[in-house]
Amino acid sequence: MPNEATPPDLPTFGKRVQYYRTRAGQTRAVLGGLVGRSAEWVKAIETGRIKVPRLPLLLRLAEVLQVQDLADLTGEDRLLSTTVTGDAHEALPTIRNALTTYYLMTSDLEPLTPREVGDRVRHGWQLWHGNKNHRTRVAEVLPGLLADLQRTARQVEGAERRKVLSALAQTYHLAQLYLSFQPAHELVTLTGDRAMAAAQDADDPHAMAVAAWYMNHVFRDAGERHEARVELAMSAAKLIHPERGAEDLARWGLLQLAAALSYAKTGRSGDAWRYWDRADKAARRLGAGYAHPYLIFGRGMVDAYAITMNADLLKGGTAIRAASSIDLASMPSATRRSFHMIESARAHDLQGENVAVVHLLTKAYEESPETTKFNRFARSAVINLSESRNGIIRDDVHKLARKIGVQVA
Repeated sequence: MPNEATPPDLPTFGKRVQYYRTRAGQTRAVLGGLVGRSAEWVKAIETGRIKVPRLPLLLRLAEVLQVQDLADLTGEDRLLSTTVTGDAHEALPTIRNALTTYYLMTSDLEPLTPREVGDRVRHGWQLWHGNKNHRTRVAEVLPGLLADLQRTARQVEGAERRKVLSALAQTYHLAQLYLSFQPAHELVTLTGDRAMAAAQDADDPHAMAVAAWYMNHVFRDAGERHEARVELAMSAAKLIHPERGAEDLARWGLLQLAAALSYAKTGRSGDAWRYWDRADKAARRLGAGYAHPYLIFGRGMVDAYAITMNADLLKGGTAIRAASSIDLASMPSATRRSFHMIESARAHDLQGENVAVVHLLTKAYEESPETTKFNRFARSAVINLSESRNGIIRDDVHKLARKIGVQVA
């Protein structure tokens, strides 16, 4: 059972690390492997034999334990990982305002037509997946889209209202994606909850299934135990019928992938690959060329997440082999291609292959600058690599640090 004490009540750095490790459902071996140390090193940290590590390793611990504020680990006030790395997007105040503005009065404006609803939501997803500066571009359209859909949902009734609510759930997913890796964890939780509420109000099983996928990300960011994530994914999977066609099958496969990722995070290899196999079968049935228009579920996504799972299971060599066997170019999303390149870099990092890490992070930046700039692993890896004595990579590391806004010595 996790420690019931809250982090401020825990007197030492070691006890705080133990609290967050237990909350995440990680063994000492899993946590040690994810930060490049042994289980004995984690034990020494937790028992106080080793004190607070240097900043690069402290950042890696915060990343792996999903701790937003370094003060929650160190006990020191105002020591924010976001302050150290400066990873707040410039439009965050605007998005925060859009999510906390309430439209209580019925508008005199005409409601959006069904075609306008569909076109504008599709445009939002196209910006997210197709634009290299996707976060900035999506931030430009989110406030207006949220306002107009909320207003329209109050002006229409019946089947039309349910369709608008389903579209509103998708818009909250876009907002949640924008907020990922931002210093606004409470807004991530807010968008996940609102998306699920809109999907339920729409009485739309498809929308509820997608909301469950995105709520899994909320749970992971909050460090919630994996049982809650798996239960939610499997409950949502029961609402859809994969035999009915691609829309159901893609969502069903996506929820199997959610469970697989959850088990991999906690080191349960057998369960992780059992659910990955289910997602793999769904992708095979959909065909080699299929990718869902905005969820991007398909053959490429399932194969690419095998990199993440092997890395989470500390199988660096296997993760590298998985990365070498997939074609990211066929995945119709610059953000996802960049993300999976970063995950490939993480696999090479487990093997201590620094040259490959720098090369892949540079490629990821070229593919999608904002994906790389706001990725926790990419930022902490650059800080770590800046201390390397390998002269071959020194100039490239410093160039990459400048591009993603990381300050290094």
